[in-house]
Amino acid sequence: MNPTTPPEKTAMTATIDAALASIPRERLPALLQRMPKAELHIHIEGSLEPELIFALAQRNGLSLPYTSVEALRAAYAFKDLQSFLDIYYAGASVLLTEEDFFDMAMAYFRRAAADHVVHAELFFDPQTHTDRGVPFATVIDGLTRAVDAAQRELGVSALLIMCFLRHLSEEAAFETLEQALPHRKKIIGVGLDSGEHGNPPEKFARVFARCKELGFRLVAHAGEEGPPAYIWSALDVLHVERIDHGVRCAGDPALVARLAAERMPLTVCPLSNVKLCVFKSMAEHNLASLLDAGLCATVNSDDPAYFGGYMNANFTEAFAALPQLTARHAHRLAANSFEASFAGAAQKLRWKTALDAAFAQA
Repeated sequence: MNPTTPPEKTAMTATIDAALASIPRERLPALLQRMPKAELHIHIEGSLEPELIFALAQRNGLSLPYTSVEALRAAYAFKDLQSFLDIYYAGASVLLTEEDFFDMAMAYFRRAAADHVVHAELFFDPQTHTDRGVPFATVIDGLTRAVDAAQRELGVSALLIMCFLRHLSEEAAFETLEQALPHRKKIIGVGLDSGEHGNPPEKFARVFARCKELGFRLVAHAGEEGPPAYIWSALDVLHVERIDHGVRCAGDPALVARLAAERMPLTVCPLSNVKLCVFKSMAEHNLASLLDAGLCATVNSDDPAYFGGYMNANFTEAFAALPQLTARHAHRLAANSFEASFAGAAQKLRWKTALDAAFAQA
């Protein structure tokens, strides 16, 4: 025993190890649902359910090109990322007021709390709204109010990550950054999302360098539909601290080795990957192999209103389709989510302790 390790910590570790080895697969679904977890890849605009889209459209006096909630939901038949983005941006058009953004985020937080998400780091796309004439302050103030209410009313902590749309220019990203600066303290980091094809990370090298100078945490979507080279660029050109998606890394053994050695987090989104045909079926998903290669993979919901499920659905459907996933993988995924978060060390320790207790009692 390491003489600096407290005896109670050693005993807890032994208890957890014994529990992980003894939990049968049939008990995993319930455990997956009740274990504490963090969500690190959630586009808040992608949590807009059809019912809320129609309610906001009515409140704002807008007409929609769909006759009913059912007709809108039926339109969620995507063949790739771009076909999804087309309807995603159309749905976001109902967001006009601070109250709209507050209501959208609170609806997500209530679902997250029900799924035992204790911490969430929300992506938001200001350009989707400012390009429609919605002031940046309207967006950030509504979301910040919801973050405060989620902590106060639901016990869910949250941080906000502002994403640049990669199909737009780097100059447009700089303009968005300038609009964000008066609200700097409300935003923990910046990210890069939207369609990967033809929009490599290096297109945004200068604006990410500026964001780093300003102290923003850095993340970027890479290796969802784009090649492993995009992940290399996100690491070496943008200097990100997390890779969002990243499942295409499996095609490059040297990249996998680097990601494992650096404990570079991957925010994997299983249901999204299947819905957007990154994998033909959940049974073909590489989540288990990523974990077994030593990668710091996490499970997330991406755009849950469009892809068929929030956090617990992503966990339970992935584990149901991949029999090689065990209780040890479940514990690792949740622990990875805390490790990869931008929360403080004391918070991470509390969450990890609660996670260990949940598995010890399983």
